[in-house]
Formats: sequence, structure tokens, C-alpha cells
Amino acid sequence: MDAIRKQLDVLMGANRNGDVREVDRKYSDRDVCRLFLAGLCPHDLFQLTKMDLGPCPKVHSLQLRKDYEEAKVKGMHNFDRDLEDLIERLIVECERKIQRALKRLESEDAKAAIAISVSEVTQTPEVLELSKQIKEKLKEVDAFDLEGKTDSKIRAQEALEELRAKRADKQAMLLLDAFNIDRASLPQPHQIHPPLAPVPAPNPPDPRTQEMINEKLKKAEDLGEQGLIDEAQKALEEAEALKKLCARQEPSVDSSKYTAADVRITDQKLRVCDICGAFLSVYDSDRRLADHFGGKLHLGYMQIREKLTELQVPVMFDHSSIKKFSYIWHHGGGNMWLS
Repeated sequence: MDAIRKQLDVLMGANRNGDVREVDRKYSDRDVCRLFLAGLCPHDLFQLTKMDLGPCPKVHSLQLRKDYEEAKVKGMHNFDRDLEDLIERLIVECERKIQRALKRLESEDAKAAIAISVSEVTQTPEVLELSKQIKEKLKEVDAFDLEGKTDSKIRAQEALEELRAKRADKQAMLLLDAFNIDRASLPQPHQIHPPLAPVPAPNPPDPRTQEMINEKLKKAEDLGEQGLIDEAQKALEEAEALKKLCARQEPSVDSSKYTAADVRITDQKLRVCDICGAFLSVYDSDRRLADHFGGKLHLGYMQIREKLTELQVPVMFDHSSIKKFSYIWHHGGGNMWLS
């Protein structure tokens, strides 16, 4: 029921039934979410994921946000610091998760420590332009929501999803190109120890065993996408155990069947996304990478990182600063500052 309510709130607004009298509420009231007023409430970012923080216990209102923004321009209130503090804590937790993931991979694959910077590889002018269009479309969605124009809001949301999908596809291709270069520099599994004479490769697993191995690898990828490092590692170890079981069988001389899907776990060459901490493999397809970039977990962490950068950009002469300067100037004192 909560999930359905969330979807209806996103589509039609939290006050879709018209039973909330916002005229009686002020943005400064204690039951109003200051984080939402400041531009971003983490409770909205990871809905229906393992990182779901649950519904926000406080009121989210676009009208109250508009009232707050008008008051902020006048220098009356500023809740940016509240939001910045929370975002910093979330990012610190994410960075710890990333470091734990890299440390775990180092024991299996030393080169994983030199992970490709996903954020740098995927930031091209085209991607940045798409990100700009996405931000503008988000504002458009909120504007239609505030005006009660449901049909226009739905159309704007559809356009928003198209832009996000286009950006995810572009980012996937950029990262795939980087992974191709990375993979080309890696030794192939059958070339790690070049033999003096041909050495037969192990028999490929029987269809049922191979299916189980693939399921374990897929499970590991999904868990890695969700940032569940320990569970992902356990699934990888289970797949490794299945492969070792096959290796004990009588070897076959046909090494052509030894594909990327059948290599050792360390040969999956996992990398860690430096934005959300999810596991990625240099063998991932463009579709798999696009799903990652379009996933709620990655998008959520990308939003909070972008918001933190925005909050930390110093504003030299905002309205409140000009107001203080004007006070000093007109009173003729160099030591008089409004608090």
C-alpha cells in the first residue's frame, strides 16, 4: 500500500485528494521538511531499493518550497546547511562502502585497486548537456505539479525519462569503450601461464551446472549493483565452487569452449563505481551498463553528489550579503554587521 501511495504522490502530488490545507501551514512549521525546502530530501531518492529510507515523516509541499525560496532571497531563512550536513554523511558512508569494496577486490585482483573513474570517463559535453536538460525538465515537472496541471506533468515526466534513458545509453557506451581498453591490457585466462606444450582446458560444465553458475554470477552482479558487498562476494564464491567442481572432471582438449562466462571469478575483472559503489565488470554489456546508469541507486547518489557541489559553491554576492553591505554603507560604519 505504501508503494502504491508513493507512486500516486509522484504522479499526482501529495495533495491529490485536496485534503491538505496548506493555506494554514507555513514553511517554517516544525512538521515541514526543511531538506525538501532546500531542494532535495534523501527519502525521495532511493524508493523501492535496498537503500530505501522509508517515507519522510514531514510534509513535502512545492508551494511551501516556493514560499521558502522567496523568503531565502530576502535573507530571512536558509536551510542549506541542514541539507549539506545530511548529504555529507550519506556520501561519507558511500565512500566507506567503496573503499571496503576496493579492499576486498584487491585480495583477489590487485588491478581492481586502479579502478576506472566512472564519473570522469562518462562526463563528456554531450552528457553534461543532457544532464542540464534533465535538471530543466525536473523543474518543469515541479512547476506543472504546483499549478495542478496533471496531464502536462505526465508528459513532462515521460520526456524526463526519455532524457535519462538517452543519457544512460551514452554513459554506457563511453564506459564500455573504456572497459574495452582496460580489458585489452589484461592477460587472457588461458594466457596467464603459457605452457611449452598445449595444455587441455577443463571440460565445460554440463548445461544444468552452467545455468547455476550463470545464476550465481547474475545474483552477484545484482547484489553488487545494490551495494551489498558481502552478499555479492558470497555469490561469487558459490559460483567459483561450482567451477572448481567442474575442473575436477576429466579435461577436454577443446579449449575453444573456454569463454569469458567460464573464467575464474578473479577473471571477471570487477570494478567499483566511484559514484554509488556498485560492482561493474569489464565484461558487462552496454545494456547492463545502461541499466546501471539508469538505476535508482546510481541516480540517487549522483543527485546528492551534484547537490553537495552546488551547495558548496561560494556565492560572493547573494541578496543577503548585499543587504548587509547596504546596511553598513548607509550607517557609515565599517564595523556594523547584521547577524
